[in-house]
Amino acid sequence: MPFINPAQGAELNHLTPRPTQSLWGDNYLSFDSASGGGTFAQQFLPEIYEKEVERYGKRTISGFLKMVGAEMPLASDQVIWSEQGRLHIAYDSLESGANTVQIIGAAAGTITVPSGHLIQQFDTVIIVNNESARLNNTLKCRVSEVNANGVQITVQPYTKAQLNTDSEFANLDDIKIFVYGNEYPKGSSGIVGSIDAGFTQFSNRPIILRDRYQVNGSDTAQIGWVEVTTENGASGYLWYMKSEHEARLRFEDYLEMSMLEAEQVAATSNISGVQGTEGLFAAINSRGLVWTGTDFDVYRTAASDATGVQYSHAGLGEFDTLLQELDKQGAIEENMMFLDRATSLEIDNMLAGVNAHVAGGASYGVFNNAEDMALNLGFSGFRRGSYDFYKSDWKYLNDSTTRGNLVDIQGLLVPAGTSTVYDQSMGKNISRPFLHVRYRASEADDRKMKSWITGSVGGNYTSDADEMVVNFLSERCLCVQAANNFVLFKN
Repeated sequence: MPFINPAQGAELNHLTPRPTQSLWGDNYLSFDSASGGGTFAQQFLPEIYEKEVERYGKRTISGFLKMVGAEMPLASDQVIWSEQGRLHIAYDSLESGANTVQIIGAAAGTITVPSGHLIQQFDTVIIVNNESARLNNTLKCRVSEVNANGVQITVQPYTKAQLNTDSEFANLDDIKIFVYGNEYPKGSSGIVGSIDAGFTQFSNRPIILRDRYQVNGSDTAQIGWVEVTTENGASGYLWYMKSEHEARLRFEDYLEMSMLEAEQVAATSNISGVQGTEGLFAAINSRGLVWTGTDFDVYRTAASDATGVQYSHAGLGEFDTLLQELDKQGAIEENMMFLDRATSLEIDNMLAGVNAHVAGGASYGVFNNAEDMALNLGFSGFRRGSYDFYKSDWKYLNDSTTRGNLVDIQGLLVPAGTSTVYDQSMGKNISRPFLHVRYRASEADDRKMKSWITGSVGGNYTSDADEMVVNFLSERCLCVQAANNFVLFKN
């Protein structure tokens, strides 16, 4: 037997046979104290929960765009579409600067209209006063002259000599005006000019998103004590498999969140090398309906009636105001609502309050919903007026690692179905979902969701590095068509 220097081989003394049996910690699997095992786990086999605890439940937030939209290939750096303008001619005072519609002139018979207006001589119009002191005063007039400067028209009321009679209208009043027809004298000649169909052109550009997951070769061979489970149900004891899968899930969430939150690079920005893209929130803020101070809840007053209690359905009134705004737009009958928890519960309370407090608590017909739906307060769908709404809690607005810690956005209303637009690249009218994703793709490369592996581990030998690198890439943008029918609920 070779000689072992005691000083050098002290750590091997436990291998020397002994007359008595004893435990030696180095012979057993050990956990450090930080793991909760301490010395206990060095002496006795611990009972280990092999399943990883799903502490936060399903953590991914993707799925919104899959529910409301579609994904289509794009073969260029830009997607352009045209949306139809209004059919009828109307102007109001809600715009700023030169676009303000205003009564001028000593006789209050002249109206300043936006430059490039479409009102013609002999058109018949309705004007409505928008001043608070004379709100909603209405008068029907005939346009007698379109002034040479092109931004003024002279009108003659059908029922009085001039606009300011009876103090219903005055100089410098802001008004609303729309054309409802025309009236020509006998023997008149043909009218001058015509009205071309109006349209507005919109565009968006895709952005490139990337991510990666890296693991060295040794760690891919490690087997752990704890069985890990991926979000799609796959399980095993190789931790790197879970980490790679979670990197993929996180990237898919980034794809969706970027389509929601993305901004175009403004001229005043110092960002260079990229141009950004218009996300959903930016599109609605720019071209859609923004509903602030949302409160759809129902409250109860102390006043008494025949039943002893007076209920006031304030939330229902606010909701009806929202419907009136939808009426002014496309009046799309089917809509989906994606809400944070508080706003979703407000609507539940609103609907339950209406059903519980109408006709002694026995009525379930206000929204044509079933009794069991009313009682469990879990309204998934309801009808009000001519509109159908389908409500869902949106994890993106509730998760504390996304917008759950913010309070500015409370939900979205997204029209269901498709819209017809003119596609510039195809040169024809096409039907597309109101909300859809366009991704770069060609015969050479599909960039919807690319994934590839580099390194020398996992059956791939692209380099001499003892590692496996999983790469992710996507190039995409969002198309929000007819954004005027979308509603962004903000605090």
